[in-house]
Amino acid sequence: MALDLDAIRRKLAGLQTQTGKTNTLWKPEPGKNQIRIVPYQYNKDNPFLEMYFHYDIGKKNYLSPVTYGEADPVEEFSQQLKATGKSDDWKLSKKLSPKMRVYVPVIVRGQEADGVKLWGFGKQVYTELLGFVADPDYGDITDLVSGRDITVEYTPAEGVGNFPKTGIRVKPNQVPATEDKAIADKIMTGQTDIFTIFKKVSYDELKGHLQTWLEGGESEGEPTQATTTSAPSATTNTQGTGDINTAFDSLFNS
Repeated sequence: MALDLDAIRRKLAGLQTQTGKTNTLWKPEPGKNQIRIVPYQYNKDNPFLEMYFHYDIGKKNYLSPVTYGEADPVEEFSQQLKATGKSDDWKLSKKLSPKMRVYVPVIVRGQEADGVKLWGFGKQVYTELLGFVADPDYGDITDLVSGRDITVEYTPAEGVGNFPKTGIRVKPNQVPATEDKAIADKIMTGQTDIFTIFKKVSYDELKGHLQTWLEGGESEGEPTQATTTSAPSATTNTQGTGDINTAFDSLFNS
């Protein structure tokens, strides 16, 4: 039997893409990590990239169109469920609402030659970092010449039901990101566009994935790299709930 070369090429492309994502996204190692936030090549005015995701829809995660200011059918359905005022509907609505995760471009100390990585974190770390950025005593901590390094201390979750902890400390001394011109050029011109990692999904595509999931199937979309805890299954949340069916009909028959 002849090999399906097209299928093999698709598989290879998928593995190569996955490897590229893994190499670009950075997660702190347990203990203390030294990093430097740098300007984002594709928006030098703001290095903080607010991304919104839908998690565990048909065992897949999707970038919400809310991220780039467009209508989101999953968010619309979530709001319809919330409006019923029923407890089960509210729980499903909460699961379906887009969740924010923020990314910043960083260089990891000792690995500067590897180029810029993207570090993702939640609201608590984001709030702490914004506090430092807004404080005039610290100045522009991302400046390549006069910015400041950051110590990220990561403690993995211990035991069931616990969560990992991330502490940050902006160092008091101003130091250059690098004194190597080639590395400096790589920092400012060799970054990965975050939308090549997290693919944009059209309104109709996302609506189709939601419909498939609500009807008990699994979506065929590509999973994102963002992670979160698993959520209840579609059948657990939707069986026997008239208000959910009403919201479902309202959205998908519109």
